[in-house]
Amino acid sequence: MKPTYWAKHTGIVLLFILLTGCTNLDETTYDIITSETFYQTKDNVYQGFVRAFEHAYWSCAGSSFQIQENSADHFMTPNRQGHWLDGQTYFRIHWHAWTIDDGAPDGAWKNNFQGIVFTNSAINDISKLDPAKFNMAADEINMLTGNLRALRAWFYIRLLDMFRNIPLANTYPDENIQPSQVPPKEAFNFIESELLELLNILDTKEGNSGNGNKQGLWTKAAAASLLVRLYLNAELWIGENRYADCATYAQKLIDGQYGSYDIASRWDAPFDWNNETCNEIIYAFTSSYGYAHWVYGNDMFWWGAPFKSAPYFGFSDWGDMNPRFALQPGLDLEGKEYAFENGKPVRKFKKYPDDIRLKKYRNLGGSAREGMFLYGDLDYVDANSATQHVKADNGKYTLYLRDQVGWYEDTDTNSISPNPSGGSPVMISDMDHADQSSGWCLIKYPVYRTDDAGKMESDYVVIRLAEIYYSLAECKFRLGDKAGAEALLNKVRARYFPANSTSLYKEDGSQITEQELIDEWGREFIGEGLRRTILCRFGVYTSPWWDKSQEADNHTMILPLSRGILNSNLNLKQNPGYPDGRE
Repeated sequence: MKPTYWAKHTGIVLLFILLTGCTNLDETTYDIITSETFYQTKDNVYQGFVRAFEHAYWSCAGSSFQIQENSADHFMTPNRQGHWLDGQTYFRIHWHAWTIDDGAPDGAWKNNFQGIVFTNSAINDISKLDPAKFNMAADEINMLTGNLRALRAWFYIRLLDMFRNIPLANTYPDENIQPSQVPPKEAFNFIESELLELLNILDTKEGNSGNGNKQGLWTKAAAASLLVRLYLNAELWIGENRYADCATYAQKLIDGQYGSYDIASRWDAPFDWNNETCNEIIYAFTSSYGYAHWVYGNDMFWWGAPFKSAPYFGFSDWGDMNPRFALQPGLDLEGKEYAFENGKPVRKFKKYPDDIRLKKYRNLGGSAREGMFLYGDLDYVDANSATQHVKADNGKYTLYLRDQVGWYEDTDTNSISPNPSGGSPVMISDMDHADQSSGWCLIKYPVYRTDDAGKMESDYVVIRLAEIYYSLAECKFRLGDKAGAEALLNKVRARYFPANSTSLYKEDGSQITEQELIDEWGREFIGEGLRRTILCRFGVYTSPWWDKSQEADNHTMILPLSRGILNSNLNLKQNPGYPDGRE
């Protein structure tokens, strides 16, 4: 386990607040731990503090990941001949046809508001403590409550992005147990004011070798980065152009006004096992094998590879993998590239064929790897020194991962179109007709060998400096400085190509277009939970891509409130375009 700041204080975290909506606050308590009895030592203070952070990390997976990635144009969870059909819930996410009874929008609302309850509770408790009683300084208490406020702002930004019309609940306990929604502008203003104030409260990162043992703590730079996100999306969220403000804070971050950060020379350094030493990371949730490692959970990246592919990685601690997530195809069943503009993530990468990320993922030993994708044949050497190949879960055919979706099964690897030996092929490419060779797989966070010291140790990155460069580049693009945009993008892109590569932009403004900028955001941040927001910001979220048609209107750019949420609070109003659903 890496010696992070969090390892010192996590311990056994006790759940001491209730998440149900209707709570009688005057009720006599007997066999539960109250805040008055819980906080007895300094360790208790930190246990109360970190509970919200563990929940926040967990909330990045599951519903939020589904909404941000599976509803966008990179990822898919198709029916693989009976695997992952799951009542067509993934179809509806892909098609933007979710209902008010579907779990993903419901979970995204609940998980984020539960996080806000955790932060409010901890802020309420910790701010009342006498620092001297716990051998703490007042500044240390302020540091804890400031971090919780920053985390709360992060929760609110996610809710504003996904639902737009949200309640503000910033006290605990809250006497108004059925709050009404506020206008998006009011939520935006609250988040902005909190972050601006936190710039004067939070610590500045020290040194230039990553966050070190303070990985997971919010800093001035992290708060400023949230301001960059807020301002970059202001036109989408509240109809106000705040690109100039976005550019101001992005430039401050790049200039080092909130601490020393830099773009890593290695593309995989921000995602590697020791990424607490990477100076590109502004904020990340800490992970460690055997402890919290949601980035490697089933709701995110562990189930982003074929069923029987664990031996390919040489990792045997967790059993089989599972292809819940793969990349949408760029080629049809005849090997022709689809005509739609968005999606086709592999084709977008192959536009620049000397990109080193296009190498097939392989572990090199000693907690090192190359490549970012799984494709083609997956060969490995077994315990008897014999070469084996990853097969389908039923063992009937050897996998050959393609940038296509169909029933390929044991089709010859030289064949573009399906032609399995078991019978006539089904010539359909859609969410209902995939096999286990359908789609490349993204392996952004390494899956190192069982005997590697760095196995499953990568911290989960929430904000890195590359996002600040790309945000400033987008601002410059929108404000007419295309040459400046290209130069900023090249600051990051240079690490992907050999010296003097023609894949780098000319920095004269001749190559960057809106579509290229959308594609470049996609290449840089593929799988990082930003894609839906990016597509919405550029107004193309409702456009067509593989097995998804052009939508009649834009109402799906905001998620619905579920039937259960609406029935639990009569003061909430359904978002436009969806049925009320109250019983």
